[in-house]
Amino acid sequence: MDIQNGFSGCIGNTPLIRITSLSEATGCEILGKAEFMNPGGSVKDRAALWMIREHEKSGALQPGGTVVEGTAGNTGIGLVHVCNERGYPCVIYMPDNQSPEKVEILKTLGAEVRVVPTVPYKDEMNYQKQAGRYADSLDNAVWTNQFDNVANRLAHFESTGPEIWAQTEGQIDAFTCSVGTGGTLAGVSRFLKQQNEDVQIVLADPYGSALYNWVTTGKATMTPGPSITEGIGNSRVTDNLAGAGIDGALQIPDQAMVTMVYRMLREQGWFFGSSTGINLCAAVKVAEQLGPGHTIVTVLADTGSKYQSNLFNAAFLDEKGLSPL
Repeated sequence: MDIQNGFSGCIGNTPLIRITSLSEATGCEILGKAEFMNPGGSVKDRAALWMIREHEKSGALQPGGTVVEGTAGNTGIGLVHVCNERGYPCVIYMPDNQSPEKVEILKTLGAEVRVVPTVPYKDEMNYQKQAGRYADSLDNAVWTNQFDNVANRLAHFESTGPEIWAQTEGQIDAFTCSVGTGGTLAGVSRFLKQQNEDVQIVLADPYGSALYNWVTTGKATMTPGPSITEGIGNSRVTDNLAGAGIDGALQIPDQAMVTMVYRMLREQGWFFGSSTGINLCAAVKVAEQLGPGHTIVTVLADTGSKYQSNLFNAAFLDEKGLSPL
């Protein structure tokens, strides 16, 4: 009998899916790790479980303790699910530039949500720093600190990376995905590079982020933006990302992402979010660089259901000078 144990037992072991049209167009195998099939609906379920579990192991989080995080949405959603399963109250700080759908989902799940003004990380009122201070003010509470808590990276080293290696039977030439905290790219890259140093690791970045410049020039300087993508791109190199084996970087404009997302919806039946659009654009570019006959894996991070007020809103796209065509 193949039976999983509760919510946490269903995290991971997601399918690896061939993206048919992109594979046929490039002559490569373009494969997507279906992280939207995690029980909380995104790749962030893995980080959420590992961070809470590591805090439990260390003794920092005791029964009945409070979990606090600053998040653009998906990590918070994963955390609330795991907290509900384990009996922890959860407080989420979120910047006010995120889709209202995410706020409503978090509230429905039972989190206390504190939406705060969007300010740079260097500002003391940044949502992440506010979350950290609030956790420090409580007894028996932890700030999961997804950006610099390397349990995030560990989740992907111990689960996502090994799954990809097994599912491709070691026949993988490149892995690419976008970066917010850096946990997915760093964890997967560390595992894959241990198996085969020749696997190419490519960071995919939206405009309005510093990570493309960091990889290509060594300096984390911001590129022009902003981007309508949520939860990816960063102005700094996090502890999770630092030291990752990265071979290159690609910068994907919003219009290319929008075109990709709508193409997948209309031609392939897939309803993806913006970070997945960035990832698929990057996978195509990597395939074009490597040439036919290679296998490229990326991450299908979440579905489009949380982005109907922006990415799937014609008036919003028009206001931003973007088109679904």
